[in-house]
Amino acid sequence: MKIAVIGGTGLIGSQVVKNLNAAGHEAVPHSKSTGVDIISGQGLDEAVAGADVVVNLTNSPTFDEASLAFFQTSMDNLLTAARKGGVSHFVILSIVGVDQVPELDYYRAKALQEKILADGPIPYSIVRATQFMEFMDAVLSWTADADTVRLPTTPLQPIASKDVAAAVAEVAAGSPLNGIHNVAGPEVFGLDELGRITLSHEGDSRTVVVDPTAGMFAVVKGDVLTDKDAHLAPTRYADWLS
Repeated sequence: MKIAVIGGTGLIGSQVVKNLNAAGHEAVPHSKSTGVDIISGQGLDEAVAGADVVVNLTNSPTFDEASLAFFQTSMDNLLTAARKGGVSHFVILSIVGVDQVPELDYYRAKALQEKILADGPIPYSIVRATQFMEFMDAVLSWTADADTVRLPTTPLQPIASKDVAAAVAEVAAGSPLNGIHNVAGPEVFGLDELGRITLSHEGDSRTVVVDPTAGMFAVVKGDVLTDKDAHLAPTRYADWLS
């Protein structure tokens, strides 16, 4: 199959392209660096022309209210181009529990992206993943100072990006689900516990202080970041750190 991977040069996209090509498909990466702009629409028609599948792995440059407009415009443009190009399967990557946290602008934006796809004209699949292990350093930096890192005890089920990419590639190569495939890491940690493990591994002497109001995940309810029906990926956090 010919598969257009929009956002195909990023953390997940580059691995998805590699996996699909290794499986014998023709996966082509597209991004701003290749001349494709999903907001202006520049290069989109050419990028998806003749593709059997479009995989959209682009992300909003911000996590605030502006992310709603990003996903509305980008999905409208992509679906229009995909319909004109005769695409028969459209895949996006989303977040486990994204529709249960309306307090977060970014989660509302991703839920909007899912709705636009589900209401659109093309058979689709949504891959929902838990939080990437690769993002832990960024999460710690949000509420850190010279001596402490403040974190809530929100449970997370972190997943390695390579396992997310494997799930996306598998779904993209299959028949449209017209629904959701959940994938999660194999272990559940409190965010404060993850912080301590990460800092210890990095030789960072800062202290983790439990603060139920700290950071983006403070408003996330404890039962939305894991899913009992999720496919459990193989990579454990300690192995990923190593």
